[in-house]
Amino acid sequence: MITREILQIAMEQSAEDIGCKAEDFLKSGNVIVPFRLGEKARKYLKEPIMANFVSYGSNVVAAVTEDVQEPVTEYVGKYEFYHLFETPNMHWLSDRLAGSGYKICFMAEYFLPDTDRLRPLPCEYGMRILGQQDFESLYLPEWGNALCRDRKQLDILGVGAYEGGKLVGLAGCSADCEGMWQIGVDVLPEYRKKGIASALTGRLAAEILERGKVPFYCSAWSNVRSARNAVKSGFVPAWVEMTIKPEAVVKEMNGISEKDLL
Repeated sequence: MITREILQIAMEQSAEDIGCKAEDFLKSGNVIVPFRLGEKARKYLKEPIMANFVSYGSNVVAAVTEDVQEPVTEYVGKYEFYHLFETPNMHWLSDRLAGSGYKICFMAEYFLPDTDRLRPLPCEYGMRILGQQDFESLYLPEWGNALCRDRKQLDILGVGAYEGGKLVGLAGCSADCEGMWQIGVDVLPEYRKKGIASALTGRLAAEILERGKVPFYCSAWSNVRSARNAVKSGFVPAWVEMTIKPEAVVKEMNGISEKDLL
């Protein structure tokens, strides 16, 4: 199970990320608050964010700006909270947002460690603890999930798997907020399905906990391989999120320019 302390830290962080209270996530009814990105919010959260839906399994807390308050309020009251994150209901919200300049953007599932299941896993390759000084030469496409070139200063700790002197797998964590560090992992294609990812993820999670921080893991719902790795490593689903952003941001992410629309 997720310990009460770990869960409380995560909910307090989510509250800081959207501008609500941690206890709002435990209420039996849905909660709507004005969106506010706190000073200690996760560092990769970037405005503009028009709305963010967050659920820890009891309800939905929707943090909204005035621009989308009316359709989001109606949406939250229209469906059971756990149906707010799935089609066909999302199409209702998408239709209501049409013409407003805003679209549904990110959707993700977040995992926290189950301290009863987090344990060392076997790995046929030698593992080594890595620090920031070891990362400089590793900002390469094959390690793009474990490390982030755009936020090098946040990449603070890692665990590598080696065959001789060759790095074949890497789990890294970024200090995305004061009390929680996010884990990402990569394994070279020819070394996959050997248990390397789960061994690295579990080992890094334990190292993070030893340093007094809470490890967390994020996966898209459709990334079954990533979700399986989280569970095998000793993590369990903890909360989900969905955001609304300006349509221009979504188009940019899809590689669509204004010129393409002419």
